[in-house]
Amino acid sequence: MKFSLHFANNTFPDPAGAKRLAQLAEAAGFDSIFSVEHVVWPTNYTSTYPYASTGRLPGGPSSRMPDPLIWMAYIAAVTTRLRLMTAVVILPQRNPLLLAKEVATLDYMSGGRIELGIGVGWLKEEFAALGVPFERRGKRADEYVGAMRALWAQDDASFAGEFVNFTGMSCNPKPVTGRVPIIIGGHSEAAAKRAGRLGDGFFPSIGSQVDIMPLLDLVRRTAEAAKRDPDAVELITGCPGALPQSGTDPRAAVEERIARGVKRVALPISAFMPDLEDSLPRFGESVIRPYARA
Repeated sequence: MKFSLHFANNTFPDPAGAKRLAQLAEAAGFDSIFSVEHVVWPTNYTSTYPYASTGRLPGGPSSRMPDPLIWMAYIAAVTTRLRLMTAVVILPQRNPLLLAKEVATLDYMSGGRIELGIGVGWLKEEFAALGVPFERRGKRADEYVGAMRALWAQDDASFAGEFVNFTGMSCNPKPVTGRVPIIIGGHSEAAAKRAGRLGDGFFPSIGSQVDIMPLLDLVRRTAEAAKRDPDAVELITGCPGALPQSGTDPRAAVEERIARGVKRVALPISAFMPDLEDSLPRFGESVIRPYARA
């Protein structure tokens, strides 16, 4: 079992705090930290945020949310082992060729430590501001995944789709292994099916208001139908019972996730605040390291 910290860049948007968080997480044995994305945040919106019972995105328009890739580049420079993942980049809002270049460069410069978590978005007002149609964003995202993988895998790459087309294009440097793991984020059946068909992993948000276990089963069934190995799709979930303030046995909560095929759990950084210098090492010693030694 691997362990990650979520909501990193918006919890620690400043350089000193980000460095402190990343180095403490690395020393404690965390596998990775996750960063989130919204390019712009409307003052007023009617879209429903799907990961809170209020339907509203926590915080406000003045909340600081650094660009996840630029924030991750800073973190890569002050760590050596910690993996860095977007959770998530809103893929349909991005230019896939430019994103492929940025992600491959960051993976190359970090020594192969990047994972690209992607989602299709929920905030219609943000799509409108960026000039991207909200409709059919899932199909657009599917094509963008294929286009990026083509550029990462080969020179003289080509891709023909409804939303992206290119012929004989090279994009260098390549990722260290020739590909970057793409983790599909989302809480819907469509997201679970996308993960089964295309993803290297599936991450339903830890704040999801739906029962995620049927989604995990759907990922596996879809992978099998696509003639893919279901075990090759890494399942990542939250684990409330493992949080320091849960009052339950964290190992029992983790074991329950393992029994469901989960390979990594993501925990909100807020659960370890305010004293990260104490809480992260304690969690590392009592929960993470026993699994590392197993």
